[in-house]
Amino acid sequence: MSAHPFYSMHEHGFVRVATSTPKVRTADVAFNRDAVLAEAQRAHEAHVDLLVFPELCLSSYAIDDLHLQAAMIEAVEAAVAEIVHASADLSPVLLVGAALPHKGRLYNCALAIAHGRLLGVVPKSYLPNYREFYEKRWFASGKTLKGQTIRVNGQEVPFGVDLVFASEVLPNFRFFIEICEDIWAATPPSSHGALAGATILCNLSASNIVIGKSDERHLLCRSQSARATAAYIYSAAGHGESTTDLAWDGQGIVYELGDLLAESERFSLEAELCIADVDVDRIVMDRMRVPTFNDAAEVAGRPDETFRTVRFRHAPAGGDIGLIRPVSRFPFVPSRADKLDADCYEAFNIQVDGLMRRIEATGAKSMVIGISGGLDSTHALIVAARACDRLGLPRSFIRGYTMPGFATSDGTKSNAWTLMNAVGITAEEIDIRPAATTMLQDIGHAFSNGEPVYDVTFENVQAGLRTDYLFRLANQHDGFVIGTGDLSELALGWCTYGVGDQMSHYTVNAGVPKTLIQYLIRWCATTGQFGAETEEVLLAILGTEISPELVPAGADGAIQSTEAKIGPYELNDFFLHHVMRFGQKPSKVAFLALHAWHDAALGTWPAGFPEDRKNEYDLAAIRSWLEKFLRRFFAFSQFKRSAVPNGPKVSSGGALSPRGDWRAPSDASAAVWLAELEAKVPIR
Repeated sequence: MSAHPFYSMHEHGFVRVATSTPKVRTADVAFNRDAVLAEAQRAHEAHVDLLVFPELCLSSYAIDDLHLQAAMIEAVEAAVAEIVHASADLSPVLLVGAALPHKGRLYNCALAIAHGRLLGVVPKSYLPNYREFYEKRWFASGKTLKGQTIRVNGQEVPFGVDLVFASEVLPNFRFFIEICEDIWAATPPSSHGALAGATILCNLSASNIVIGKSDERHLLCRSQSARATAAYIYSAAGHGESTTDLAWDGQGIVYELGDLLAESERFSLEAELCIADVDVDRIVMDRMRVPTFNDAAEVAGRPDETFRTVRFRHAPAGGDIGLIRPVSRFPFVPSRADKLDADCYEAFNIQVDGLMRRIEATGAKSMVIGISGGLDSTHALIVAARACDRLGLPRSFIRGYTMPGFATSDGTKSNAWTLMNAVGITAEEIDIRPAATTMLQDIGHAFSNGEPVYDVTFENVQAGLRTDYLFRLANQHDGFVIGTGDLSELALGWCTYGVGDQMSHYTVNAGVPKTLIQYLIRWCATTGQFGAETEEVLLAILGTEISPELVPAGADGAIQSTEAKIGPYELNDFFLHHVMRFGQKPSKVAFLALHAWHDAALGTWPAGFPEDRKNEYDLAAIRSWLEKFLRRFFAFSQFKRSAVPNGPKVSSGGALSPRGDWRAPSDASAAVWLAELEAKVPIR
């Protein structure tokens, strides 16, 4: 089944890129030529589509006045001819650094080579001539060269800083080249290259290493990939360069939209090949989504209309060649180990700050919240508690109500009371069963006649009564109702509309998906945010199965399970992120989910994630749950989101407020998405 197009990363808009730090020898062109070809062959065997070598790698960079020796110039040009010839049988496009003469000047160049053709030559724009650098002694700047050609080994090819190279085989595989110092310029040439349509920005560099420079490169590459809405590939010279006065670390970096995809080993004595799969379709979709990019292109004079496009054919590998890039299982959950505490603190306090402002604005005398002993109300309560702490209000300002119904378990009720007492709020209990029984009798529901009918009406009578009580209690105590429903439930429509848990005066969890709520509760419980008693009950609540507890347990004792009905929240949150944030097609979402979730032993898990919760899913399960997600998200639940109460956005992944990230009609069809899933994703 791996021959099915679904399993090919190229079918989903990925391009395999790599940086190479070949083993070079100072001023030994033949040795360096062979080293370049050896790395090109390795990249070919790894199914690489684009391979970026360091600056001036054919001669090596640090050879000073030897650049101006006629024998060196001729040897480099001859080596270029041999590499072009050898490339005929190689899959990657090769970006090779070489010095080439043109009209009586010598230029520091990047050469694009593919399938036996020299596609074009890009000169370096900005020549460093300060501290240890003396490039203007040997080279001419190419920053104004546009629309020209250069003669290399008897062939005229495009030459200039106005070249975008575009694949005829893989849509959106379009790259631009700049060289070393260009990224340090106030206006890097790659900014215009991106505005001209390049999705991948490449830098051939011979940057020497000093303390702190690696961090500086990361800063520049990350910021350029984010600002230009692109991927950025950086390849620096390594061992083998002259160490007469400098040292070299061979750093290779691949960024995409500000995210680090891969980094090579630095200071390696062996040749380095740093590979990552870049999502060029995601880049294009993000440019469509953010009009600032197009505005910048207009201000820059529409570079897409003035730059030249050099089209090329190549032979990307078909079939299942894997996926070489980090795919987060929990895209809403903080994953930076060195920033974990700061990220969790930030997420938690976004909610706290939003609620604080609402307390100030309303002049309320209390906050009213229903406490079920489940995840969402637990998290909303600790957010409310911290808001009170920061405003100097007693926690008794919070009025918490646990409202047992026909299916409330002793465990969740006990957790609810333990939590309220531990946090120190005003706590009460209202048994909704008598009122629910009366309502069911009034409407003639079969349950009131003793029949075990547990339909949606039976469930929503309970959910609606709880909300009704909360609103009336808020009236009585001059307060407002804190909503507890989360982003995942809004995405799936897993909430009771109107007089139900969909409604409140302010909903602190509306921008927080279930997986992030779980993680933030665990963070609060394990980092001393609250007292020991509170932390103990928080961990107990985390270990409880997610259930609305609206239907009595079956004869076998099995309780109502939310995830058995709508799917695992960890998958639904994965689907939501890729659909909402990037507009990904269902087939691509399934492809990414398969690579993220097919093997629990592969990839990374959030720090402190429980071993017994490390699940895995095969394609059949992913496809089945994704189909259900698409039906609920696109065709069923938008009317509930269109009337969502106020609440703060928390994650860059987005929110579903009609006043924020997501606007959609309430009567749309899911047919387009379901048809794409059916056509493109195999059953298994």
